[in-house]
Amino acid sequence: MLSFLLKNHEIGHYSGYQTRVFADYFYELSSEDDIAKLAEIYQWTQNERIPLLIIGGGTNLLFASDLYEGVVIKNSLSGWQYDTVSNILYTSSDESIWEIANQLETKYYQPLWHRFIGLPGSIGGAIYGNAGCFGLETESNFVSCEVYDMLSNEQKTIPKSEMGFSYRHSFLKDNPHLFLISATFDLSEKHEKYHSDVDNIYFREHQQPKGNSCGSFFKNPSKENSAGSLIERVGLKGYRHGGAYWSTLHANFLMSDGLSCPPSDLIGLVGLTQEIVKKETGIELENEVRIIENIPSKK
Repeated sequence: MLSFLLKNHEIGHYSGYQTRVFADYFYELSSEDDIAKLAEIYQWTQNERIPLLIIGGGTNLLFASDLYEGVVIKNSLSGWQYDTVSNILYTSSDESIWEIANQLETKYYQPLWHRFIGLPGSIGGAIYGNAGCFGLETESNFVSCEVYDMLSNEQKTIPKSEMGFSYRHSFLKDNPHLFLISATFDLSEKHEKYHSDVDNIYFREHQQPKGNSCGSFFKNPSKENSAGSLIERVGLKGYRHGGAYWSTLHANFLMSDGLSCPPSDLIGLVGLTQEIVKKETGIELENEVRIIENIPSKK
């Protein structure tokens, strides 16, 4: 075992569901100087055949078990700067996209990321899943990102043209050996998938549930059939399964009772919902939230 890894470390609070979960091994990466340790960790997990998971803000993660039998690396890289002349934003990957959007507007009078005010999660998570809301997507003003390739032990720059952005997806999802260090955005021009007149701040304050959640759990199959409307149609809005339940305010918000909710209750409710929606509507609901399965060491 590597001496700098923590053993039997609680990680459940790094997920929006706030369930009780532990990792066999844990390391928090706080500065770019720590990136050198990634090569050691990666090599050790490969040799020992131990699973490796990198997490950021945790606002889009559901742990499927109360134990992760592997190494969890918590990305805590922080720091960002905005050039008011070029309108270029440079940010570390664990910065809050919500906080940056808010400061851009209030301190620099830059409104292009207004839609992201209130959007939970880190820059890294937003890029990883191409997060978006009310017509604005993470890819909209994305220029490039710096990654550390744990396979080749080198740092690389990936331009937007190679990121494979699509609905809630990016190239990084298919390449878990790439650790996202930082990203660059050009905020000189407005780019939207579609125009929306919704007041996002009012909407989040008054029409989205408060509590232990990662927001919308399923992707919307289409504009005509949102995941929330399908869950409501089959009678599961507000439905409870142990310590897990669908919100009565927004049917696609999976909620948790926190520490008193076993991860199995959340997983059970997700599976039950997919089964009933498929049976009654013929539509398969696809997760937007990332489910982290426990895959025991093969050694």
